[in-house]
Amino acid sequence: MSLLLDVTVPLQEGIVVWPGDESFQHTVKHSTGQGDFCNLAAYRFSSHTGTHLDPPFHFIHEGRKLDQIRPEELVGPCWVADLSHLDRHITAEDLEAAHIPPFVRRLLLKTRNSAQWADPTAPFNAHFLALKVDAVRWAMDRGVRLIGIDYASLEPIDSTEGHELFLGADGLILENLDLREATQGAYEMLCLPLLVAKGDGAPARVMLRR
Repeated sequence: MSLLLDVTVPLQEGIVVWPGDESFQHTVKHSTGQGDFCNLAAYRFSSHTGTHLDPPFHFIHEGRKLDQIRPEELVGPCWVADLSHLDRHITAEDLEAAHIPPFVRRLLLKTRNSAQWADPTAPFNAHFLALKVDAVRWAMDRGVRLIGIDYASLEPIDSTEGHELFLGADGLILENLDLREATQGAYEMLCLPLLVAKGDGAPARVMLRR
């Protein structure tokens, strides 16, 4: 049994992206199968493709950019809350009832969204589950500094207030986590986004260790 649980959605052609975002493209430039001396590809994608980190700059003009996030903010204890029984957006009452310890600063939310990662190329689901604004406030009031969710946005598709609140308070957001194999409880999180100078976001490799 592996000590590490990989909760990253692999980048691949056809991977679901936010409506209007650029689709992931993998273009082969050199191929040993065609007689070239090496295999070499070019990748083209939106900064918020697949499992990715939102730094404050994503919504806040004066917020910290990707290369200003300290590695220790992305490595350390976290808590996975299993809310997969819900069939609606997450409220403050739901988080209050989820037995989240008071010391949690990195909170990952497992919902029924995770089941969709059985096929990362499935069409975008505009009815994904996310946090209501009162749930974002609940997390902020309890000192949570990073929130992770298992689909394309922290909040419903028709809202930006949650991003503005949480990123405006210098929080960090992880989106498109694949938490199918994660059970509720404490983990160590290792999150390594691409180090992009002045970046508004980037794909990340995210691991959990019990």
